[in-house]
Amino acid sequence: MVTRRGLLAGALAAATLLVAPPAATATGLSTRDIAPLAEAVRVMPLGDSITDGFNVPGGYRVDLWQKIVASGRTIDFVGSQSNGPSSLGDRDHEGHSGWTIAQVDANIVTWLNTFTPRTILLHIGTNDMYGSDPAGAPARLSTLLDHITATAPNADVFVATIITIASFDQAVRTFNATIPGIVQNKVNAGKHVHLVTMYPALTTADLADGVHPNAGGYSKMATTWYNGLLTVPGSIGDPGQPPPTSGACGATPKLIGSWNGGFQAEVTVRNNSTSAALNGWTVGLTLANGYTITNMWGAVANTAGTVRNAPYNGSVAGGGTTTFGFVASGTGAAGVTTPTCASP
Repeated sequence: MVTRRGLLAGALAAATLLVAPPAATATGLSTRDIAPLAEAVRVMPLGDSITDGFNVPGGYRVDLWQKIVASGRTIDFVGSQSNGPSSLGDRDHEGHSGWTIAQVDANIVTWLNTFTPRTILLHIGTNDMYGSDPAGAPARLSTLLDHITATAPNADVFVATIITIASFDQAVRTFNATIPGIVQNKVNAGKHVHLVTMYPALTTADLADGVHPNAGGYSKMATTWYNGLLTVPGSIGDPGQPPPTSGACGATPKLIGSWNGGFQAEVTVRNNSTSAALNGWTVGLTLANGYTITNMWGAVANTAGTVRNAPYNGSVAGGGTTTFGFVASGTGAAGVTTPTCASP
């Protein structure tokens, strides 16, 4: 999946009429063309420059993405930041270079409410180790976890012990020694918090500059994250099975047909509540290979990268669905990844 930003800019505003796809659309469709795509599990990589991928663009997220995709699962990395190489299918994350636990804590409620992750990968505390108060880092981590679990009580939060720092290893060890107890306290309180023992996975030989991993170090981090995720059913979905629904609404895409230079798709918007009506919806779309929408029905252009309900289908009864469709033009393999959905 490529980043959501700007993919629909300009193209939607120009769409006025529904133009029928070329005749080739009606014949020669493969199973891939018409098969519905699995709903993605929303995963937020959260932390500092190690999550961002300092020294190695994308960091551990590259290998982790590839492992998850190879397992037959479908995920959606989420966050306000976006970077990484072409080998990283989804570049979104919430890693902020130089940030401490307190800085992440000051923003976490906004991020969680905006991106509604199902699963959170937290590696934070490195910058606290050479700050003014490393001894206070455990208390700050505990507070951060309280804010995460209060804001996203149904999310699984994976808390990693932090990797070594060449010149501050004792401070790292002291901090890491407190993390299992912090996690256990949250578990005892009924929170969905899980420990990932990251520290032993890397040595100073796996660091590029004494702080940040080299490519091999990030790969080891990816393996450790992946193994930890596998211990919690549903945290990254199950192969071939849709994950649990979350949020007010969900959206599932289906390729109707494709031809040289374009494709047609349909998106089903569903109300995740079984009782309360959905009053308005906004869907974010990501199209493959730089495709742009040229015609659309059942929805109208909103901000760049998103569409909203048409005047007649914004109200969806509890447990109900509505659909919209579009034709997109471009080159390369056709496709639309799992859209995001929010209400209103």
